[in-house]
Formats: sequence, C-alpha cells, structure tokens
Amino acid sequence: MVKVIGKGSFGKVFLVKEIKTSQMFALKVLKKDNIIKRNQVEHTKTERSVLGYVKHPFIVGMNMAFQSRHKLYFVLDYCAGGELFFHLGKLGKFNEPRSRFYASEIILAISYVHSLDIIYRDLKPENVLLDGSGHIRLTDFGLSKEGISSSSSGANSFCGTPEYLAPEILNRQGHGAGVDWWSLGALLYEMLTGLPPFYCQDRERLFEKIRKSELHYPSTLTSNAKHVLRGLLTKDPTRRLGSGPKDADEIKPHRFFASIDWDKLQRGEINPPWKPTISGDQDTSQFDDEFTTMPIFSPHSMQRAPIYGTTPMGDDNPFKDFTFQARILEGQLGSGARC
Repeated sequence: MVKVIGKGSFGKVFLVKEIKTSQMFALKVLKKDNIIKRNQVEHTKTERSVLGYVKHPFIVGMNMAFQSRHKLYFVLDYCAGGELFFHLGKLGKFNEPRSRFYASEIILAISYVHSLDIIYRDLKPENVLLDGSGHIRLTDFGLSKEGISSSSSGANSFCGTPEYLAPEILNRQGHGAGVDWWSLGALLYEMLTGLPPFYCQDRERLFEKIRKSELHYPSTLTSNAKHVLRGLLTKDPTRRLGSGPKDADEIKPHRFFASIDWDKLQRGEINPPWKPTISGDQDTSQFDDEFTTMPIFSPHSMQRAPIYGTTPMGDDNPFKDFTFQARILEGQLGSGARC
C-alpha cells in the first residue's frame, strides 16, 4: 500500500506496489456489507464480468480480482495522470483541440464496448482517467449492462449520474446504446464550457430541463462544436447522432472531428495535447489532495471490534465467482492455468 488515490460510496482506491515485480497498480477495495445494503450486488458482479473480457488501449484493464470475507479487490492498471475531473476543475474548461482529442479517444472506447453488446451508462469526468502519457482510459463499469445491441431499447434501470442522464432514462421508456452518445455530448459540452448542459443544483428542475428544455450554446463555441453537440444531445434517441446502425461511424465523419486520423489514434500514434508531469512511479501529484492525504488505514479498521454482517465464503457467497487472474505469475499457477 502506497497511498489513497480515490474514494467512493463503497470503498477506496489505493496506489499499490506488487512486492514480487515492483509493478504499480490501482487497487479498488469495496466493502461487501455496503454493496449488499445498497442492493449493488448485481452491478458489482457485472463490473467484474465486463472487466474480465474487455481489452482496449483506452479502457482501464483488470489484472486480478480476489476477495476476503469482508471485502472485494480489483487490481487495475494504474493511470498516473489522474481523473479528467481533477484537471477540468483546475482549468475551468479545455480548449477545443484538447476537448476534441479526449472526446475522440472516448468515442473509440465506447464504440469498442458497444461492439461487445455492452452499454457503459456512466460516462462523466470522474470516470475518465489519464495515463502517464496523457491518453484517456475509461474506468468504473459498475453501471454497465451486457447483452444490449439496440441503440434505444433493451435496458430499463434508472441509473447513472444526474447531470449526464439521457432523457429516455428519465422518461423510463427503456434505453440502449444511445445513452452513451448523449453522455458523450454532455461531457464534451462540459469540457468546452466548464459546466454540464442544463446544469442546475435542484435535481428535479435539472431532470425537467433535460427532458424538455432547449439547450443554449455559448457564443464562444465554434459552429462545428455547436453542430456536433446538437447531434449528440438530441432528445429523441432514434434521431441522435451515433444512434443509427453504424454507431460511432456516424460520429467520426462529423466536421468537428475532421482533423482526427482515427486509425493513428487507435494505434496510439497521435500525441496527447497535454502530458502530465510525473516524477517516478509513485508520484500521485495528479490526484486530488482530498484523497492522497487520507490515511491508508482508517482508525476504526485498526480496532479489534467485532464485525457484523459477515459475508459467507462458500456456495452462499453472492460473490463466489469473483476471483480472476489475467496473467500467469511464475511459480503460482501450473502451465497454461487460468482462474
């Protein structure tokens, strides 16, 4: 354990070093009791399932997963550049070339996920990480849904982050892959202007504006930016840019992305517009001090108090198939073994 680099509703994310190889990872630790109490068991199992087979240069990879009696552990790629949310907060907004670069890499990641009949459903600045070179990596697949091939139907759960929810989710009319392109539009709007579209601190009023209000675009936006945003933030999912049978291939030719060589981008041959300054493999300067100043072990975890709500480890364990290993560690597994 090196340092805390993130905290959520169900646990923490730590920067850790593997003793045998000295390789750095992000360790996501979730408390089973919290997951069970908040009815998030299925979402957690979905995240573990999806991370077990997705493999893309712009998605955070899972290396291992395991559990103790009280906690679940995801061993993930460490992205030293931190959260897009952190950098956007420091600058207020990004210029158009930087926003376009991040949006383009997100498009490739979402397109790949959709090709596997998965919808992501939680695109927001907090879930977009930057690696040490400045390329994006999507993380947190807890709200993903597998087996969805339609752009406008197949899923029915009311889930997501309020500012980025598509109208069809709020209308509870069923939704599909098109919700991810709405969220892309909301994220691109925020990168270019500093605030999500329809921003309002009153949640009910926010939802009403997303469902019914016309969006206004600052005069500082270029005509190309306005045009692509209007396409992505179309309330009718059947008419939204990207929601046709070609998915992302409807978005890529848009004139806003005219400068992007998509093949080179996929191969990582386009340099990011900004590269984080990182001094050494344990540098956490690109993460918020709110997290990195937290104690690794919380005071109550050091006490020898009885623990209640213990999750069983046998057949009754709701997480019994959680264990995963993507790579073979010398001396630990037999030849060709994989668990």
